[in-house]
Amino acid sequence: MTAAAIERRPLRHLRARRLTILSALAVAVMVAVVLSLMVGARPVPPADVWQALWSPSGSEPDLIVRDLRVPRTALGVLAGLALGVAGALMQGHTRNPLADPGLLGVTQGAAFAMVLSIVVLRLSSVYGYIWFGLAGALIASAAVFALGLAGGRGAPTPVTLALAGTAVSAFLYALTSTVVLLDQQAMDMFRFWQAGSIAGRDSAVAGQVLPFVAVGLALALANAPGLNALALGEDVARALGRNIALTRFLGIAAITLLTGAAVAACGSLAFIGLIVPHLARALAGPDHRWLLPYSGLAGAALLPAADVAGRVVAHPGELEAGVVLALLGAPFFVALVRRTRSPRL
Repeated sequence: MTAAAIERRPLRHLRARRLTILSALAVAVMVAVVLSLMVGARPVPPADVWQALWSPSGSEPDLIVRDLRVPRTALGVLAGLALGVAGALMQGHTRNPLADPGLLGVTQGAAFAMVLSIVVLRLSSVYGYIWFGLAGALIASAAVFALGLAGGRGAPTPVTLALAGTAVSAFLYALTSTVVLLDQQAMDMFRFWQAGSIAGRDSAVAGQVLPFVAVGLALALANAPGLNALALGEDVARALGRNIALTRFLGIAAITLLTGAAVAACGSLAFIGLIVPHLARALAGPDHRWLLPYSGLAGAALLPAADVAGRVVAHPGELEAGVVLALLGAPFFVALVRRTRSPRL
C-alpha cells in the first residue's frame, strides 16, 4: 500500500463518520416531524396521520393533521433550520461562543417594525405584519453593519459588530417598549409574539418566509470556506487570498435573512441559535462546511421537538415553544458561561 493511500484512509473514515452523523440528524428531524403530527390535545394515531397526508377523507383527524399540524410542523422545521445555521454563522464571525443571532439587532428590528405596523396601520394578522417584521430586521442589521464600518478601517471586526449590535438592539428595545405601553392592541400582540410560537400559523406563512430562508442558506454555504479562513485570523485569511469585507458581508446578509425570516414569522425564539451550534460543533468539529449543515438539521429537529414537549407538559393545553426553549436553554447557557474562559471558539 502506498503512502498516499495510507494518508487517504483516515480522511475516508472521517468523511464516512460525518455522513453517518448527518444521516442520524436527518432521522432525528423526521422523528420530530412525526411526533409533531401525532401529539397534541387530540392525539392522532400513525395510521390516521398517514391517511390524512396521502388519502384524506375529510374526517376530524384529517382536518387536525392537514389544517393545523402540517403547517405548524413545516414552519417549525423551517425556522429551526434557519436559526440553527444563523447561530453557527454568528458565533463564527464574532468568535464568541456566547453569541446569538439576535446580537445583530435582527430580533429587536423585527419587533419594532411589527409593533409600528400594528399601531400605525392597525394590522392584526401575521400575514400583514410579517413583511414589516422582515423589513425591520433587514434595516436593523444594515444599521449595525454601517456602524461597524464607521471606524473607517475596512471590514468590521467581531468586537465592533458586537458593540454596534448591542447598541442598536438596546435603542430599538426602548422604542418598542415605549410604543407598546401606549397601545393596548400592540401590547397584546407583541406579548404573544415575544413569547415565540409556531402555533396558529398556516401554510401561507411558511410560504412567505421560504424564499428568504432559501437565499440565506445559499449565502451561508457560500460563506463557509471564507469563515474557515477567518477562524485562522484575519491576517492568515488575507494571505490565503480571502476578501475579508466580502466574507463579513456575506455572513451578515445570511444571518439577517435567516434570523429575520424566522423571527418575523414565529417571534423571539431564544437559545436555538446559542445551543444548536455547540451541539453541532461537538459532532462536526470546527469545519463550517460540515458545521452549518449539522446546525441546520439539529435546529430543525429541536424546534418541533420543543413544540411537542410544550403540548405534552401542559396537556390538554400547551406551552409556547419559546417558553420551552427558554427552560431548556437557560441551564445550558449557565453551564456554558461557567465553562467558557476565552472569547475564542
